[in-house]
Amino acid sequence: MPEPIVQIRDLTKVYQQGEIEVLALDRISLDIVASEFVALMGPSGSGKSTLLHIIAGIDRPTTGQCVVRNTDVASLNETDLAEWRNQHVGFVFQTFNLIPVLTAFENVELPLLLTSLSSHERRQHVEAALELVGLADRMRHLPRQLSGGQEQRVAIARALVTDPTLLVADEPTGNLDAHAAADVLSLLQQLNRQAGKTVIMVTHDPKAAAYAGRTVHLEKGELLK
Repeated sequence: MPEPIVQIRDLTKVYQQGEIEVLALDRISLDIVASEFVALMGPSGSGKSTLLHIIAGIDRPTTGQCVVRNTDVASLNETDLAEWRNQHVGFVFQTFNLIPVLTAFENVELPLLLTSLSSHERRQHVEAALELVGLADRMRHLPRQLSGGQEQRVAIARALVTDPTLLVADEPTGNLDAHAAADVLSLLQQLNRQAGKTVIMVTHDPKAAAYAGRTVHLEKGELLK
């Protein structure tokens, strides 16, 4: 078995809501190996998005470890964590989070503005990412000139452009019709199988989870065996 790229050990997350403590994750242990496509499934409130956000360095566990490529993500300070996220995580949201006044090209280029790449190198990376998602001919279009499915493809290109260790997607088809959803899921599957990307996707939809190589089920903060 290959060495895991993500190692989660006894991970617990407790949220404070006023005087009430809410247990979101309860002693989760999970390994994900490089080039896997894993779907995190479960009903609303099961903890799947919380787990994804901890893996992506957006949230921190209360106790336990989340190690990604030998880095204990929870131990990093805010500055180092922001730098780590920019290098290692490409995030795809349910709402596409594109900036309306920027073209597809400019939206995809945004993460590269935090790097030391020259404008020529940035252009090469952006064009390659848009080519990968099938939108090389739409790079000068604004988000409002694109369909929902195309907008999500731009968002995936933006997530890919830094060549991250992990591509994480939180309900990526939640705002799409069935046809556009199938296109986006096929693209994620293709990026996993052909480009070797490690994909972790949160979904409540069994049809979406079927595109993954492995499905992990959560319920009330616990992994179902």
